[in-house]
Amino acid sequence: MLTGDLHNWQKRSKDKQKLFKNFLAKANKNKVLKALPQLHEEAFEKIDCLQCAACCKNYSPRFKTPDVKRISKHLGMKESLFIETYLRVDEEGDFVVKASPCPFLGDDNACSIYDVRPSDCHRFPYTDEDVIIKRQSLTLKNSSFCPITFYVLEKLEQQLS
Repeated sequence: MLTGDLHNWQKRSKDKQKLFKNFLAKANKNKVLKALPQLHEEAFEKIDCLQCAACCKNYSPRFKTPDVKRISKHLGMKESLFIETYLRVDEEGDFVVKASPCPFLGDDNACSIYDVRPSDCHRFPYTDEDVIIKRQSLTLKNSSFCPITFYVLEKLEQQLS
């Protein structure tokens, strides 16, 4: 489900990357943080993640130690076997899934480990926290494939510029 606000959003996101970058660099952090809760909620009302799942299809969250412990226990696997079966170490030294799409993503775009998913998945797309300002390069990357991040960034830029 995408509303009129999101017509052709991927092309618009590509066209607006420089604008978004400049906005984030100059934005008043307190004003951004104040606006986020409403825009985050609004975005999730307009966009159904299960219609997209681009994050799960193309990228991997970091699997931190508590995530590995929780998920392997949920799956009834030893942590070492879980790691060996599903994960690899990336160039930054983090555990990530071996291949895309995520092995826990179903054909219906639902997550088979949703209740115990990694904290990165739980927090994604970070549109209700200060990551949107603190990690600007991540925010820009996310806005190129996540309609929720694009929506929130576009609305922030319109409201606060």
